[in-house]
Amino acid sequence: MTAPAPRPAVVLLSGGLDSATCLAIALDDGFTPIALSFRYGQRHGIEVESARRVAERVGIEHLVSEIDLRTFGGSALTDEIDVPKHDDVNDLDDTVIPITYVPARNTIFLSFALALAEVRGATDIFIGVNALDYSGYPDCRPEFVDAFQTMANLATRAGVDGAKPLTVHTPLIDLTKADIIRRGVALGVDYGLTISCYDPTADGRGCAHCDSCLLRAMGFREAGIADPAQ
Repeated sequence: MTAPAPRPAVVLLSGGLDSATCLAIALDDGFTPIALSFRYGQRHGIEVESARRVAERVGIEHLVSEIDLRTFGGSALTDEIDVPKHDDVNDLDDTVIPITYVPARNTIFLSFALALAEVRGATDIFIGVNALDYSGYPDCRPEFVDAFQTMANLATRAGVDGAKPLTVHTPLIDLTKADIIRRGVALGVDYGLTISCYDPTADGRGCAHCDSCLLRAMGFREAGIADPAQ
């Protein structure tokens, strides 16, 4: 019997919990992922190393693109602005866009993923955005993803001439952090390889007090699973 043809898909892989789960879902759905990560001037490089480990563990191609969003700043992740720290997840305010939002980051990342997809003949992009559990980021909303997908199919040769339109997959968008973790564990994700921290320690461990660390801890606690990265 002839083996089925590969179904390439570009998966944005940050090295964090969400993107590692998104990658596992793409694999489970039968795609042949090409992982794409970025050194974009973020305050630490450990997440790119985490992405490399995640991709290596599942044996897929991993590309790292260099861009520098420090040129614009405006975020605690790319500028000389302190990362907010809290003692409890209940201290987080989901009514405002947090200072850890990087202006236009997902628009830029998806644009790079779109270019890679077009070159590689892929019609599928996966991104691990999530609109629950205190996202607060405007570029994690379903409306944004839908608008980008529409634009992508208007702005590329593949979109105009291709037999199949490009699809941006957001399998985590309406899941809680606990649901994401349960799904990932069921798919065999090694969360010990991931890091979610905005401001990790010198030895690469989570600070335990930034928004992302608190949400990660809450997710594992609510899922009833120990975080292997701790």
